[in-house]
Amino acid sequence: MNIVFLQLGSNLGDRELLLKDAILAIKNRVGDIVNFSKVYESAPWRVEGQDNFLNQILKIKTTLLACEVLSIVLNIEEQLGRIRIEKWGERLIDIDIIFYNDSIIETPELCVPHKHLHERMFVLKPLHEIAPEMVHPKYNKTIDELLKICKDTELVKEYAV
Repeated sequence: MNIVFLQLGSNLGDRELLLKDAILAIKNRVGDIVNFSKVYESAPWRVEGQDNFLNQILKIKTTLLACEVLSIVLNIEEQLGRIRIEKWGERLIDIDIIFYNDSIIETPELCVPHKHLHERMFVLKPLHEIAPEMVHPKYNKTIDELLKICKDTELVKEYAV
């Protein structure tokens, strides 16, 4: 079995419903959700003039390879209405692979661990909630350590669902 951490985000439409629909599709198509964070709200990262995001981290057990997980989550995004227009643009749903076991994967299609996770408080806070002692395989620091040294000052707060 493989352990995958996925980060879900939405800042368009019915954000709560989109997260719930994505979670259901992930459960049905990717694997068993063994843990999940609370939902957090944050301002868009490095972008202005967009609505706030709702974000959540899922920990999943799966038999799938990383490339298969990527293919499925991209398909789920598409089925939920995501259209890719601009990098870091507004989106109905965004599903990123944060970790895949303790693998380091760097291909044109997939970068795992996610290359910006250590810079993003909206990823680190929910990830810290469910996996504070997990070690980033590239930086050899725990999520707790990465959270403490993160320079991102954007407000990330628990969202009352």
